Amino acid sequence: MQISEDTLKELEYQKILEEILPFCHSEKSREFVAQLRPLRKEKIKENLNCVNEYLGSFSNENYIPFREYNDIETELKMLLIENFILEARSFHKIRDLSQLINSLIVHFEKFKDYFPTLHQQLSHIEYTKEIIAMVNKIFNRFGEVKNDATVTLQNIRDQIQIIRKTIQENFDKTLTHFSQTGILDEIRESVIDDQRVLAVKSSFKKSVKGRVLGFSKTGSICFILPESVIQPNVRLMELISQEKKEIEEILFTLTQNILEYYPLLEKYQKYIYKLDVIQAKARYAEAIDAVLPEITDYAEVHLVNAYHPILFLTNKREKKTTIPQTLTLDRDTRIICISGPNAGGKSITLKTVGLLQLMIQSGILIPVHPKSKIGFFNKILTDIGDNQSIENQLSTYSSRLRKMQQIIKQADSHTLLLIDEFGTGSDPELGGALAEAFLEYFYAKKSFGIITTHYTNIKLKIEELSHTKNASMLFNEKTLHPIYKLEVGQVGSSFTFEVAEKNKIPKEIIQVAKQKIEKDKVNLDKTIVRLQQEKYQVEKLKGDLNKQIDHSEEKKRQLSDTINSYKQKLVNFQKLYDEETRLNQLGQKFEKYIEAYSNGKKKRDILKDFSKILEQEKYKKTQATEVEKIQTKRQRTKVKTELKKEEIKKQLQETKAEEIRTTTDRAQKWMKEGKRVRIKGSSSAATIDKIEGETVFLNYGLFTTKISVYEIEKV
Repeated sequence: MQISEDTLKELEYQKILEEILPFCHSEKSREFVAQLRPLRKEKIKENLNCVNEYLGSFSNENYIPFREYNDIETELKMLLIENFILEARSFHKIRDLSQLINSLIVHFEKFKDYFPTLHQQLSHIEYTKEIIAMVNKIFNRFGEVKNDATVTLQNIRDQIQIIRKTIQENFDKTLTHFSQTGILDEIRESVIDDQRVLAVKSSFKKSVKGRVLGFSKTGSICFILPESVIQPNVRLMELISQEKKEIEEILFTLTQNILEYYPLLEKYQKYIYKLDVIQAKARYAEAIDAVLPEITDYAEVHLVNAYHPILFLTNKREKKTTIPQTLTLDRDTRIICISGPNAGGKSITLKTVGLLQLMIQSGILIPVHPKSKIGFFNKILTDIGDNQSIENQLSTYSSRLRKMQQIIKQADSHTLLLIDEFGTGSDPELGGALAEAFLEYFYAKKSFGIITTHYTNIKLKIEELSHTKNASMLFNEKTLHPIYKLEVGQVGSSFTFEVAEKNKIPKEIIQVAKQKIEKDKVNLDKTIVRLQQEKYQVEKLKGDLNKQIDHSEEKKRQLSDTINSYKQKLVNFQKLYDEETRLNQLGQKFEKYIEAYSNGKKKRDILKDFSKILEQEKYKKTQATEVEKIQTKRQRTKVKTELKKEEIKKQLQETKAEEIRTTTDRAQKWMKEGKRVRIKGSSSAATIDKIEGETVFLNYGLFTTKISVYEIEKV
């Protein structure tokens, strides 16, 4: 993909990368992000899927076990130096990285259905515990070489323990001996070069046999290593030297063993940087509410509710609203021309499209509606802003012509053009004519693009061509405030005279200006203003209508749910009715048997008939499954509960109706027209004008009101 540094700068691409950098865990991955550029077409989808899968892990229970890590770049370089010995900290970094990679391999294997692309990306890396086992065999959890790392080291450290104990015992005996003689200073002892020494008064230094290691600042104290610990200390130094040598041998052997895994460690390092960049992109996507739109193989852009990510974050921090934009560039509409007043949002719309395209082609998710579609462009060519060059002594117009010459050379059917203030910088008529020629050239090349302009001839040309559309930034003509919303299919007005009048330019000057230009042009601009105003009203009505449609759909859904609920209740009632009917029939049969037995029928004959019924009912019961029994029981309980609720509700309604009738009867006995009354809790009196059912009309002299008969009382 061909993207110039000027294009990246004009679209503020670097600011996006700067927003992603803080989410990286290592300096190396930050370098990768800082150098990120649009990817080759075949790599974009894989990269986007990885970021999207990682973003999805934030909102489900399959949280990816990725954490901060220490890279092993230095260790990998050191391993290639012959006979080099890694230090303890390096082994810990290698072990920790191996543990992290293993946990990721296990996680992505377990949830490969959720993370298919991330799982595939890690599939080439071997899962092994050998590296971890080798390091853990040598080091304890505090990062120190274990005593039993080798038999030799174990013996050396055992001897060191014994000799240190001997030194301590000998020193304690000497200290106790001289403590009773008055030779020692008040502090009695001190430590020099990690050795305990006696604090002897300088005047008695010859009374103590040993090695003088120093004096106090005043010279009053002499620090002496007693003779009883000199030889043991020499032996200790020898053992410590042997211990150091043995540890070096152990670490050298471990280094050589780790070296065998160099290719795997190299894969670890490359993969962890890649995953770090992916998670940084995912966290940035979360911050700007970004999603993965549908990615197509065609050169097209279909943005639905698209936000400029930098503006979105800025407004989010300042708690301001950002207006999204919706537009489409495809084979049917290859070029869109945006017109409208200055500061209405034309340039930011232009930058939004270009920046979002750069982000997608760099593997970065974008803040749009999920129904958006994004294709691929081989080139993105821009001309946004003032490119005047002081060094080259070029005017703005000359600079833009140079830029246009470069764009013309490169434009083709896989190019996205983003040109702001198309054709400005020269005589309006001549510049407009040249801009129109440029437009025809790009149209013939089948390039895709978005341009902004104030030239009327460009707007008219766009209407003539079959694969182009005009668009405008909506503007409130009454308040002359921009709405920052793009409307495709509508020509925009610059509102030149309206804005001038709003800014208190004298009307007579504006009138003279209107007379100096062609009458047709004034009429065209007025027509555009009127259409813009009407479009704004239509947009408002459309929004209100959509709200009403949504409300109607919700009511329709609620009604459908209610109908389904009543249908289910009806089924349940029918089942209960059938069950109760069956039990009633059995009861009637049982009643007949009792009556027959009472009338003298033989017990044996009655039991014979009763046994037949029992067998029939048993057969019916065995046909029903346990699930059906449970369901029937639940339904019976549910229906009985509902019947009970309905009965209680009915009783309450009857009770309330009775109370109302009683209250009304009582009220009607004393409530008559002309009667003085007052509202309960009020001190103001009124006269009853008339009574209609449960409503009474009160006259307060200056005004009348109506209220329920239950809310008033006698004065």
